[in-house]
Amino acid sequence: MARTTSSSTGPSAPRNRTPQPLPRRRRTFGDFVKAFFAFVALVALVVGVPGALAYAVGWPLPGGSPSLDWLQQEITVGTFINVLTVVVWLAWAQFTACVLVEVKAALSGVGMPNRIPGAGGSQLLARQLVAALLLVGATAASFAPGLSQFGQSLEGNQKPASAASAQQTPGGLFGQEQAGSAANAIAEQADQAAAHAEGGGSNKKDGDTKYYRIQPPEGRHHDSMWEIAERHLGDGRRYKEIYQLNKDREQPDGSRLSEASLIRPGWIMEMPADAHGGELVEMPDEAPEISQDVKEQISDYAKSGDHKEGGGAKEQGGGQEQGGGGSVDRDTAHITIPEQRPSEGGGQGQQEAPVAGSGNDSEGFSFGLPEALIGAPLLAAGLLGALGRRRRHALWQSAMGAVGGRRGMEPPTPTGGAAAAQDALLVGADPDGVRLLDLSLRGLAASLAEESRALPTVYAAWLSNGDLHLQLAQPAGRPPAPWQLGQDQTFWMLARTDAERYEDVDTAAPYPGLVSLGTLDDSRLLLNLEAVPGVVSLSGREADRAAVFASVAAELATNGWSDRMTITLVGFGQDLTPLAPNRLRHLDDIEALIETMEAETRQRRGALGAAGHDSVLTGRTGPAQHTRWAPHLVLLAAEPTGDDAVKLAELAADAGRLGIGYLVGTESGDLPGAAWEMEITREGKLLAPLLGLELEAQTLPEALQRSVVELFVEADPGDGAGGSGSAGSGRAATAPPFLVDVTEQGRPAVYARLVGTYEIIGLDTPDGERSPLMHEALALLLLHREGVHPRVLASALWPRGVTEDVRDALVDRLREWLGTEPDGSPRLRTDQSGRLTLAKSVVSDLDVLRSLYHEATQGRGANSRAVRGRMLTDALVLVRGPLLADRPQGRYGWLTHEIIDAQLPLLVADIGLALSEFHLEKGRAAKAIEALNAALGSAPGDERLWNELLRATHATGDSARLQAVAADLVARSGARGVPPRTEALLDELLPAWRSGLTAAS
Repeated sequence: MARTTSSSTGPSAPRNRTPQPLPRRRRTFGDFVKAFFAFVALVALVVGVPGALAYAVGWPLPGGSPSLDWLQQEITVGTFINVLTVVVWLAWAQFTACVLVEVKAALSGVGMPNRIPGAGGSQLLARQLVAALLLVGATAASFAPGLSQFGQSLEGNQKPASAASAQQTPGGLFGQEQAGSAANAIAEQADQAAAHAEGGGSNKKDGDTKYYRIQPPEGRHHDSMWEIAERHLGDGRRYKEIYQLNKDREQPDGSRLSEASLIRPGWIMEMPADAHGGELVEMPDEAPEISQDVKEQISDYAKSGDHKEGGGAKEQGGGQEQGGGGSVDRDTAHITIPEQRPSEGGGQGQQEAPVAGSGNDSEGFSFGLPEALIGAPLLAAGLLGALGRRRRHALWQSAMGAVGGRRGMEPPTPTGGAAAAQDALLVGADPDGVRLLDLSLRGLAASLAEESRALPTVYAAWLSNGDLHLQLAQPAGRPPAPWQLGQDQTFWMLARTDAERYEDVDTAAPYPGLVSLGTLDDSRLLLNLEAVPGVVSLSGREADRAAVFASVAAELATNGWSDRMTITLVGFGQDLTPLAPNRLRHLDDIEALIETMEAETRQRRGALGAAGHDSVLTGRTGPAQHTRWAPHLVLLAAEPTGDDAVKLAELAADAGRLGIGYLVGTESGDLPGAAWEMEITREGKLLAPLLGLELEAQTLPEALQRSVVELFVEADPGDGAGGSGSAGSGRAATAPPFLVDVTEQGRPAVYARLVGTYEIIGLDTPDGERSPLMHEALALLLLHREGVHPRVLASALWPRGVTEDVRDALVDRLREWLGTEPDGSPRLRTDQSGRLTLAKSVVSDLDVLRSLYHEATQGRGANSRAVRGRMLTDALVLVRGPLLADRPQGRYGWLTHEIIDAQLPLLVADIGLALSEFHLEKGRAAKAIEALNAALGSAPGDERLWNELLRATHATGDSARLQAVAADLVARSGARGVPPRTEALLDELLPAWRSGLTAAS
């Protein structure tokens, strides 16, 4: 849109260069009526009430000190009147105090003052009366920007002293650095009334050019073009007109406007002709209320428009800039998107969808997978890692709690929705991305600590084409190598190739509150919840909000870039507890939340003060980094009302430096104290107009949430499916998912050795170049006899993505390689659920190992000693080393998701313990020792094997040999020391073991 000019001058110049303030909004008769009645009410309440009490009742308290006789007097009506009078006096004193603090706040322009304890409705009434009275005075503009919207914004809820640093919102996503000189210049316009009211009765002449100065952040939000357009043009979406008028024009501080969201206090904006409102300045004759410096700045800025023909509106056409993986519309974007570099080698920085065509299609099979998890690589990786840890814990708890050896507990095989959720986790997870993010952030913290520099406040992180971009609250100088400055001073960037060179460092996680919100083009946004200068509100339908809340809670509870953390859930997610019982905490209602957070806020403020830290960021780089400054994130799905909302806003005003973050749901979108406001739409878009956000939201819908929780519940060691089992436990031992016929008649057609070096018997070796891929695919299928979804197979073999035709070609070659059964059916099949399964004639040594142990302990061997001994011996002979000992480097990465690395050592230990027991029953201690040593080769850290080895060696009667075993055990224990149960056993079997070790050393 062209700049508005006078009709009498050329198109490039305004009519006059002398700035003049626009006329203020005229007061209406209704305003004066409201003010009159407010004045009458205030006089009646502040002056009339005490006067009436003094006249009608007098002094209600006793004339002297109480005595025993006074307590024994009869209670009369006068007594009740005096008590009631005292209560009224106290109420009057409280209301008068509220009036005084509200008037002081109004006259000083600091926004909402501190709350009077217990005032509640009294302070609200006082505020409304004072606001109505001052609405017709010169202080109304400084009292509250937008009195008609009172109580529905953060303005007035934040205290400038505590939020000054937290509200330095960066350019792009969340504002820019503060300009002190601009604040002083704007202060001269403090008497401009009705800052947020629509202008009326303006005496401007047609064609007069209007200007606006960006407001400083003290006591208010950082200004944004959306808000300016909403106040002065009546529609926030018209911010693009303001942007076009001022694009690339030099500002008073020497910088230029290049992004619609990059504006700074003190900048001047030329406005469209129909702009209105008391904060504007136009250019007819004189402006006595504007300082000479401001006049000169506006005049110089007006001249810059003469040479730009509309402030650069003609430059760059539609403002479309290409960057790496996508395009960013600079004229419409209200957010600074990181400049993307082309990905190196065609690799992907993060795994969005390893298989092409990630829509809800069946890809030639009977069903698809939950796309909400496939499209959330960081969330999926966190859930998958936590699930693996839970299953390993269940295995070890079962093993350590067993009597006389473990009895074959196997994790249950997921079915239905849980199976689909697990497949989606396997397909979508990007554990390498999580690892690099964690290494990068900790490496940055360590580098800054070495340079004695504080951690900068980070509002958001972007993962874009493999690179990590941190968006800072304000410029923090040059980042330490290998980090680089991004597109401006508020971006620090780390290339993926540089991140891969980082190594583990012993430092606290600097930004554990980062959580994924969604994607924008090729970039994934992570918001740092604990750094928000206030409450983050989320509006939309209840079900849609709940899906976002669940996603945020699940990722925070399981992410890999944090240490300790507390996540408090109110109003939702009771079933999410199994994901992380040590992190997730549920409170019943908002009242309990406020009580809890008031106490924690006081505690954290005191701890920071005692430690001499400005914020948790400086604390995390200090000596108490691992114990004191863990974040506390509050997710409140139920909308607070009235006093509760105000209390939350006050608590959140200083939360950024304390490491506390608030995400609060709201039906209407109007939440007092909301620093950043977001909305989730029915279409899955996450919108935040004032922040310039329009993301594809990351969600965890209710049905999928139940399926994920089911996976964790089934894996819980306290559950019936995951409890410990033993021969005498009373619970039936769990059979392996696939049993092999271990008789002579059960010879398989294809036999693969996985325990040790990888060998295949019964098949010709495939083509040389394709052989490693074919072997890996077969190993994956052999370890999952329940079946493997084709998308899971593809994501395992090609973690960075593959097209459907390549994946299908591999499946066809694999099917041809494995051949057919005697009846002509293929050995690689597709079941009714669409998963790939192997015929029973295709067997691995791991299948035989499990089957032999099961048959020896629960089958024929349970009633036949000879059968049991033979089968246990045969099973132990199969153990030739660790699983897939010769696998090539860089392949078989999917094994990190598996628990077979924990299952196999425990299974071998069980076999060794059972065979040792078999030999000791007949007094064959040497044979028992041989079996135990063979098992220790695959499970060297199993305490049960060492304890049985000590007992078997003691049974030989050779004290020197027992002393040697004890010395070997102590040496292997290292700094951790001998486990307590083993130490007690040594004290029993070899009382002098400590002195013997000392003499040997």
